[in-house]
Amino acid sequence: MAIPSDIRAAFRAGTAIPAHPLALDQDKKLSERHQRALARYYVAAGAGGIAVGVHSTQFQIRDPKIGLYEPVLRLAAHTIDAAAAKAGRPVMRIAGVCGPTAQAVREASLAAGLGYHAALLSLAGVPGSLADLVAHCRAVAEVIPVIGFYLQPAVGGRVLPFAFWRDFAAIPNVIGIKMAPFNRYRTLDVVRGVAASGRDDIALYTGNDDNIVADLVTPFRLDGGRELRVVGGLLGQWCVWTQPAVALLARCRALVASGAPIPAELLALGARLTDANAAVFDAANDFRGCLPGLHYILHGQGLMPGLWCLDDHEVLSPGQAQEIDRVRHAYPDLIDDAFVAAHRDRWLAD
Repeated sequence: MAIPSDIRAAFRAGTAIPAHPLALDQDKKLSERHQRALARYYVAAGAGGIAVGVHSTQFQIRDPKIGLYEPVLRLAAHTIDAAAAKAGRPVMRIAGVCGPTAQAVREASLAAGLGYHAALLSLAGVPGSLADLVAHCRAVAEVIPVIGFYLQPAVGGRVLPFAFWRDFAAIPNVIGIKMAPFNRYRTLDVVRGVAASGRDDIALYTGNDDNIVADLVTPFRLDGGRELRVVGGLLGQWCVWTQPAVALLARCRALVASGAPIPAELLALGARLTDANAAVFDAANDFRGCLPGLHYILHGQGLMPGLWCLDDHEVLSPGQAQEIDRVRHAYPDLIDDAFVAAHRDRWLAD
C-alpha cells in the first residue's frame, strides 16, 4: 500500500495530528453524531492528520463484547474524507494497531482496507525479546506503512532501548516514530536509534505531551552524527484546544526554519502548556484521569455528550476538574472555546 505523495510529503514536513477520543452516551454506546463532530473539529482547526483507534480512543474498543474498533475506524474514515474534501486539502488517516502479531496484522489489514494511510503501532503488552518485537513490527509493515509508538510505561508501554529503535528504523515501510515515553533519556534513545539506522526519511513526531515545545525546537545532534529534528506532534493533548496547537506548531516550524534564536517567551509558553497538560492528563495521580480529563474539556465545549469511558474506573480524580478549570482560566491563549462555539452546531448538524 503506497501513501499518496501529497500525504507523505505533508507528514514528512511535519503536521499536527490529534489523537481522536471516543464519544459515548450515558449508556456507553457510541454517539456517532458527536464522533463525527470531533473529526470535523480537527479538520476545521487545521490538523494535517487524525489518529483513530489509539490510546485516546480507548483500547477496549477491540473487546469483542464491545465491538467498536471497526465501526469507529469506518466512521472516522468517511468523516475525515468528507471534511478534508470540503476543506480542499489532504488529511492523513492513521489507525491505531496493537496486540500480538496475529491481531496486529488483522487490524492493519482492516485499516488498509478502510483507506487508512498508516498504522500507529503500539507494542504495549506484546511479549517477546527485542528481536521478536522487530519481527512483529516487520510483519505489520508488510501490510501498511508503520509509525512507531514509544508509549510511556505509566499507561501500559514498555521500555524500548536504543538497539530496538535502530533495528526498527531499518524496516523499509517505517515512515515515522511517535516519541511518547515522557522521559528525556528514552526520547534520546529513539533519536540515536534513527540516526544510527542511516535512514533520512523517517519523520520524528513528539508524543511527549509534557515537553511539546522543547521537542519541537530542539536540534538533536548526538554521537557526532547528523542533526535530527522533531517535525510535528501526534498527541493526545492536541485532541483538545486543537486550533491553538496548530498555530503553535506553525510558529515553532517557522522559527526553526529561520534559524533565529529561540525566544524566552516561547519557552515560557511551553511551560504553561506543560502545566495545562499536567491538569488535563492527571499527572498528579499517575495519569489515571487522562481520558476523562480530555472528555471534561470537550464536554464543556459541547463536543461530547459526557465524560463516560468504557472502563467504569476511568473517572476524574479528586480535584482534577478544579485543576483543569484553573489552567483554562490562567492560560486563555491555549484554549479555543470561541472557535468551537462559532462552529459547533454545524459540526453536530448530522
